[in-house]
Amino acid sequence: MAKGRVTFDKEYCKGCGLCVAVCPKNVLSLSTTELNHKGYRPAYDEHPEDCIACMNCATMCPDSVISVYKIEE
Repeated sequence: MAKGRVTFDKEYCKGCGLCVAVCPKNVLSLSTTELNHKGYRPAYDEHPEDCIACMNCATMCPDSVISVYKIEE
C-alpha cells in the first residue's frame, strides 16, 4: 500500500471540511485550537501515518490549498 504526506496552506483554508469528509482513512480533521488569519479553523493531518496518497482531499478542495506527496517505501 502506498504511503503519502499531506500539506496545507492553512492561511487560505476555509475550514469547509470537504477534505475531511472524502478521506477514506480518516487522516484529516479540522483544528479545534487554531485559527488562521481569516478566522477559520483549518484542516490538518491528525493521523498522517495512515495517509495512502489517494488524492481525494486535494481533488475535493475548492480552494486548492492541499498538496499530496507519494512516499516511496
